[in-house]
Amino acid sequence: MTLSLEQVGKTIAGEVHLADVNLTLVPGTLNVLLGHTGAGKTTLLRIIAGLERPTHGTVRQAGVDITKRTSRQRSVALVYQQFINYPSLTVRENIASPLRLRGAANYQARVLELAKMVRIEELLDRLPGALSGGQQQRVAIARALAKGAEIVLLDEPLVNLDYKLREDLRDELRALFGSSTVVYATTDPAEALALGGTTILVHQGRVLQHAPALDVYHRPASVTAARVLSDPPMNIFTGVVRDGVVEIAGDLRIPIRGADGGAHLAALADGPYCFGVRASDCRLEPAPRHVAMQARVELSEISGSETFVYLRGADDVQFIVQQDGVYHHQLDEQLTFYLDPDRLLVFEPDGDQRLVASYHAPGNVVWPK
Repeated sequence: MTLSLEQVGKTIAGEVHLADVNLTLVPGTLNVLLGHTGAGKTTLLRIIAGLERPTHGTVRQAGVDITKRTSRQRSVALVYQQFINYPSLTVRENIASPLRLRGAANYQARVLELAKMVRIEELLDRLPGALSGGQQQRVAIARALAKGAEIVLLDEPLVNLDYKLREDLRDELRALFGSSTVVYATTDPAEALALGGTTILVHQGRVLQHAPALDVYHRPASVTAARVLSDPPMNIFTGVVRDGVVEIAGDLRIPIRGADGGAHLAALADGPYCFGVRASDCRLEPAPRHVAMQARVELSEISGSETFVYLRGADDVQFIVQQDGVYHHQLDEQLTFYLDPDRLLVFEPDGDQRLVASYHAPGNVVWPK
């Protein structure tokens, strides 16, 4: 059944946690709620679950107003980042609790099936206190599965799991929750893209964009949306289009090529714009069609098998370059880096700074009302 939120807002002690949220969740879909810590994701999940009531607005399921219904009166399951289990019950009894409450027949077989799905079948007779944090979270996920709810809400449920299990469970989520409508909250853009489905960008209590994951990635609705979706942060800088050239910091000029590349830039009228390019679309090695820029190293950060180089160029413009492999760069070292103009995103220079042009083929962006 379709779940919709209409002008939903939440204010606590004079502080706005949600502001006029409008969302429609299609039955059986995976919806990834992406935003920084404090963006309003948990508040939104709790309102959908019936654990909190909105200050204003309406929550509907299949067209029926359920705003005042409690969580017990809704077909919903919620898994928090911090696992919640019954400490005096065994793992088996924890998973069985929702099955027993609804009088399910032969529920022990279902308990074993669910335990195998999340790989805790060998722990069924232990108490939660004897388990690791990751194991306890798997118990909580299995109990949510056992509830058989129409709507499953997951508030960063995998952060306490080890890397391998987190990757495996993420891949299996769709199969795990079957035909349920799933809302999965995360602060990690990479996780949102890996999960796919529909992405809902949330920032300061507002929905910035709600569209298929790849469309949100290639066509972020605004500069703010691009920043929420990018880790490391997207490089944002201002420039002017004049006579077929993009003029930015210092003496840098980016020719607009047209049909052989950068066609989305060729359609721009002369005037000021805000431009964005991801760190992964910049490099320290020369590449065909890339534009060379001079900059000074401010920070070099190694993250796994990648190096992020923070640079400051002409007119104090900052850039981040993502480099595959582990490298060491000296502070204040002068470097030449290369920017791919064909991957530039173009935004309005001021106001809401909405998207003007993207390198990606046109698609449907659902703008929030």
